[in-house]
Amino acid sequence: MRWMLRLPSVYLSLPMLIACGLTLLTYDLPQGYEEGLLLLIMVAFLFVVFDGLCGIRLPRVKAFRMRDYVGTREAFVALALAAGIAVFCLLDLVLFPVPLLVNPTLYASMEGGHEHIRHISDMCWVLCPIGMLCAGSRLLRYVLIATGLLFPILVIDRNRIFASLFSSALVIALRRDESKPLPWKIIVFLAVLGATVFSVLGMLRSGTLEYVTLPFSDMYRNAPQGLKWLLLYISAGPYNFGAMLAKHYHNASFLVNQLVPMSGSIATAGTGIPLDASNINVGTEYFPFLLALGPFGAVAAMLTLYGLLLWSVRRLGSTVSLFALLIFLRVSYVCVMAPFAPQAFTWTSGGFIAVCLVMQVVAAWLPNRKARRSDHTVPAGIFPSLK
Repeated sequence: MRWMLRLPSVYLSLPMLIACGLTLLTYDLPQGYEEGLLLLIMVAFLFVVFDGLCGIRLPRVKAFRMRDYVGTREAFVALALAAGIAVFCLLDLVLFPVPLLVNPTLYASMEGGHEHIRHISDMCWVLCPIGMLCAGSRLLRYVLIATGLLFPILVIDRNRIFASLFSSALVIALRRDESKPLPWKIIVFLAVLGATVFSVLGMLRSGTLEYVTLPFSDMYRNAPQGLKWLLLYISAGPYNFGAMLAKHYHNASFLVNQLVPMSGSIATAGTGIPLDASNINVGTEYFPFLLALGPFGAVAAMLTLYGLLLWSVRRLGSTVSLFALLIFLRVSYVCVMAPFAPQAFTWTSGGFIAVCLVMQVVAAWLPNRKARRSDHTVPAGIFPSLK
């Protein structure tokens, strides 16, 4: 199982194949909708084949374990970044209503400069890996990880919850001693926690699913309410992708608004897109490209995202630089979430990668005061099994 984590296509193809499979089970698809799913499935399989031919892999676990980031220049710069993000998280909670405590419907309210603060506080997920890898103090480690997990819950941001849990689980798996099995109890716990929080927050944000008018299958109708939220979220992206391809709908404004900052809204709710259910407006990562450029544009976006993933893997190299690892965590996460919503081809995602590249340069300029260590094992922390 561990060898699968080294394959780039696992992060991009496997989630898409699972999402398309669950889409087939969740709906009685109208005629023509299956063509969109077939396109997604074929390209996903293409990436698996290319993985086998090109041989690009993540470094072995030994390379991740050999790196002790605590006390390094990279850790100092990363902790400074974490401190800045934590300050913006605090400002977000102090200056604006907390949706979980006040009114769950306020989760999307970004008036009064809220959106500018949220651009920074949205990076809260990075506090978890920085805390696990860079904090020498156990108290600081706990504080960073707790902030990275609790802030998204308070603001009802399910996407950031997933990002925090995903990055935490992946760091645990990649730093695990090869002679020991993967810590499945911890990984399963994080997965169950994410699914539970997602379902609860989904019900708080959107209420009942009784008014969602889509051609659901009998399997979906007989499922528990919490499981319905997960199935709907996983399957809605491929479903809407297939629907727009079948309807031959074209509209380039959403892609322009996504790629060009301040050019317009990227929201699809309440617009003229002929969605089968106007309140289920999520799409795949490639949805805006499909609307603007048709299926060839969508395929080009898929190939570009796979190329970005390979680039992030190659940057890890044998030294596993901290900021290269953070870039990989971000890119691999947006790949995992590609079946659900656009996140990779946004200026905020590109901005995070740019920040990491700049900080790697800044860290290289700082004097290296860390004493040489003969022991390069992972420092003790919140996960003792990582020793």
